[in-house]
Amino acid sequence: MKKEEIIQKLTTIVKPYIQNEEGFKNMSEETDFINDLEINSANLVDIILDVEDEFDIHIDNDSMEKMLSVKATVGIIQDKMNA
Repeated sequence: MKKEEIIQKLTTIVKPYIQNEEGFKNMSEETDFINDLEINSANLVDIILDVEDEFDIHIDNDSMEKMLSVKATVGIIQDKMNA
C-alpha cells in the first residue's frame, strides 16, 4: 500500500477525534496528533485500535508510544504490513 493511501485512511480514522479544525485542514506528514490536532491521550488509544482494525495489524506498546505524528504512524503501519 502506498504512503498516500495510508495517509488518506489515517485522515478518516483521525477525523472524529480532532479538537483543532484548522490543524486538521492543514494536516501533513509533519502533523503532531497532540500538539497540532489537540487529540487527548485517551483518544490516541482509540485511534491506534482503529488503525489496527483498518490495516489488520497488531501494534505493540513500543510502537504505540511512537505514534505521535502522521509520519511516525505511517512508518509503523508500513513496517507492520511488510512484516
